[in-house]
Amino acid sequence: MNKSATANDTRNYIILTISIFIGLFGVYFRFLGDGFFYNTVSNVILIVGIIVCLRMVFTILK
Repeated sequence: MNKSATANDTRNYIILTISIFIGLFGVYFRFLGDGFFYNTVSNVILIVGIIVCLRMVFTILK
């Protein structure tokens, strides 16, 4: 498989879109309440979304 076919693979963009929604959920979860639990969970969800997004972007660029 050549590089352009790998970069244009639909699976990469589906995972990228899902990970963006995961990050957005982490942002919106922060507004549910004010407390240590809400901040911690929202930060973890946001970081997971960021990591998956960056991995997919670097996979596409590679």
